Amino acid sequence: MAKKKARRAVKKKATRKAPARRSTKKKASKKKGASVDLLISKSRTKALASMNVSGEFYGALDQKVRELIAGAEERADANNRRTLRPQDL
Repeated sequence: MAKKKARRAVKKKATRKAPARRSTKKKASKKKGASVDLLISKSRTKALASMNVSGEFYGALDQKVRELIAGAEERADANNRRTLRPQDL
């Protein structure tokens, strides 16, 4: 009989709701003129570079990549294609 009571007590403890946890994520700071959604990965870019990388470099690199993609789209469109190919770069 004592075992049944002990099991019930354990079940009751397990069904209690855990207290709400606060998020530990930091909110991204938005700087004036900064691109929020980067196409490039900061960590991969930094891993490839043999030098230190400035925080402003990522925005400039992202802008250059966007320009390359736009140019490739124009070239593919001029050739009546809907698929970007390496030669479009």
